[in-house]
Amino acid sequence: MQRALSQFMQRLSPVHLAFWGSLLLSWIAVSGETTLSKDAALYIDLARSFFDQGAAQTLQRFNWPWFAWLLGVTHWLTGIPLETCGYLWCALLLAGTCALLVDCVLQRAPHASYWAVLVVLAMPSFNVFRGDILREYGFWFFSVLALWLALRWELRGGWWRASGIQLAIFTAALFRLEALMLSAAVSLWLLPELRSRSGWLRLLQLNLLPILCLIFVLLWLLGSHGASQKRVNAFLKLLSPSGLVLAFQTLTEQFSGTLKAKYSKDDAGQIIFFGLLAAILFKFIKILGPFMLPFLVRKSWGTLATYRQKFAPFMWAWLLYLVVLMVFFIQQQFINSRYVSFLDLLAVPLVAIAAAVFAGTFPRLGKLLMVLALLVMLDNVISLGAKKTHYIEAGHWLAQNIDSADQVYAQDPRMIYYAGWVYPRKTVSLAKAMSPEGLERYRYYLVEADEQEPWLQDWMSKQGKKVLAKFSNRRGDTVVVLGD
Repeated sequence: MQRALSQFMQRLSPVHLAFWGSLLLSWIAVSGETTLSKDAALYIDLARSFFDQGAAQTLQRFNWPWFAWLLGVTHWLTGIPLETCGYLWCALLLAGTCALLVDCVLQRAPHASYWAVLVVLAMPSFNVFRGDILREYGFWFFSVLALWLALRWELRGGWWRASGIQLAIFTAALFRLEALMLSAAVSLWLLPELRSRSGWLRLLQLNLLPILCLIFVLLWLLGSHGASQKRVNAFLKLLSPSGLVLAFQTLTEQFSGTLKAKYSKDDAGQIIFFGLLAAILFKFIKILGPFMLPFLVRKSWGTLATYRQKFAPFMWAWLLYLVVLMVFFIQQQFINSRYVSFLDLLAVPLVAIAAAVFAGTFPRLGKLLMVLALLVMLDNVISLGAKKTHYIEAGHWLAQNIDSADQVYAQDPRMIYYAGWVYPRKTVSLAKAMSPEGLERYRYYLVEADEQEPWLQDWMSKQGKKVLAKFSNRRGDTVVVLGD
């Protein structure tokens, strides 16, 4: 048996190992989940709305509903439950992403291919989301597919292959609109070739389809007197130079007002800019997990040249996406690890090559890195903490005892989802919901607190509310239902 297993593993290529290993890890992660995340609940509810009420209703509730539509169509064609459809699509898309990344490394740096397998299966940046239903999976897969096609197009050329790159980018944009920056990334990649006529021809070959699409869009906008897609409008507003400058000035003035020294106030703009940049780069390094270890050795930094030469489309995409994150950070004043994770995804070839160099230079530390990566791989998909079963129980109680969501406030909207009601896109804070204005709107409250807490006892006595039901999970986290 052991011999047969060994022979099977020898026949399994790094690409196949990444694909099937990814599916196995996703299965482990999903099997341990009981409660959907907030984003997942939204997408499933939108898919349910699409299936029950049609595309127009879904589009009114969410202005970029293509992922939800995909789930709804899959459910309609197969009869598979919507949540299962979501998990299947996400697992397949992530497995495809891992396989494509490993194949890129296999083609350009074969000595690091098995390290690439370990990187794509263990790096925390995107592996921690395996138990979730997110549209990022489609964004990641089709973005990596575009870069994989770009590497093949570099060797073979061809109008059809160039069009395939742009079609993959367009499909990625249906999941997340910022994928359009990849068109600029692959164009910047060709800048060194523009000294010759053939270089200009290759640039035209690569951008012919986007140029034709841009002409079509401009004609449509002129005919329709402006864009009607809210998400596109919001994206263009986000990229507006004047809006970006205004947002940065506002942020600088707010920060400057907190400083005492005049010289510090004069440098507030620089502090803000480099502070935001440092925050993004810190998150990028943090979610590398154990794979930041090779970069503590000077020799591994030499792999940056290999990354720039052999994986130039990835490098340009990394730089442009960093710019996208900076714009978003300045405009919205927040960033999270899920948004930054695409930077780590684009750095997989670099990390895999650096890990191979590190292991070759320091064999014992290389083995330690491998063990740490395997432990992190399991930690990404196995959760031993208490599940949020009290959300599900509270939602079921709502469905059985309350008629409408209009007069119900849920501190976590997933309780509304598990009641089978329309998932709310936005929720107010608990303080606002419990204010006099909130009391005019809500009759019932689902609050994450123990009923004996003094502030809650005081509020109930003043408003004439009482505890109608109480639900707790294994750890003792509690949801109380308050009403008349």
